[in-house]
Amino acid sequence: MRRVPVGAVVLLLTAVTAALAHDMFLKPEQFFVAEQREVLVRLINGTFTQSENSIARTRLADVSIVSPAGREAVDTSRWGVTGDTSAFRFRTGAQGTYLLGASTRPNMIALPAKDFNDYLASDGIPDVLEERRVGGELAVNARERYSKHVKALVQVGQTRSEAYGTVLGYPAEIVPLENPYTMKAGATLRVRVVVDGKAVAGQFVLSGGRTASGGRIAQQSTRSDAAGIAAVKLTTPGTWYIKFIRMTKLSGDAEADYESKWATLTFAVQ
Repeated sequence: MRRVPVGAVVLLLTAVTAALAHDMFLKPEQFFVAEQREVLVRLINGTFTQSENSIARTRLADVSIVSPAGREAVDTSRWGVTGDTSAFRFRTGAQGTYLLGASTRPNMIALPAKDFNDYLASDGIPDVLEERRVGGELAVNARERYSKHVKALVQVGQTRSEAYGTVLGYPAEIVPLENPYTMKAGATLRVRVVVDGKAVAGQFVLSGGRTASGGRIAQQSTRSDAAGIAAVKLTTPGTWYIKFIRMTKLSGDAEADYESKWATLTFAVQ
């Protein structure tokens, strides 16, 4: 698959409307909490700040919490839907860095060629867009099978722990190689990009977020190296996301022309 230079993609991303974006993020009500406290966790399906539609519990393949006590599967009866937002609650235990995860079952979407091309550009899938351009397929409609796999880190109390690096076994996930709650603004966080259990080299990765006052943290782009590791500069305090979409063109599939696996990670930087 031919890769597009990061600089060219950044220019393209700014030129395409953000309304096409439909990312998914786990966003706890608080990222720093005390022991033995209830935490509301929202699933935002849209942009980083606004959910456009909810996810029914029947779409869920897994919801997990990893704490100092180990991994716990969240009973989906705790999953609630209010309007365009899904959410669940959990109670913290001992101090430590907690990892939250949610994984959805595959779903299908069919798009006209122009809408599909715009989506590839706006959501950070430049390699597939370039592949379509080179192959003369920009006018071809597309059917896509997609699934989304999201994680968040919550710091409970003062003690940092190792759950942040747990691999949940999702079809796509972002695995931090350092605990972001040991870092300050200006540090660089390394994460491993994993798809189907394997590190992915050359993956286009985006990061950004919101400051404590609600201002936008400028989105950055990078690529994973030969070991599947991407380096993200944490430029300012705030709530951060890291995300990628791994899309492949299918051959001989009766239902879909492409398959995509989405992954996001959210956390806070002080």
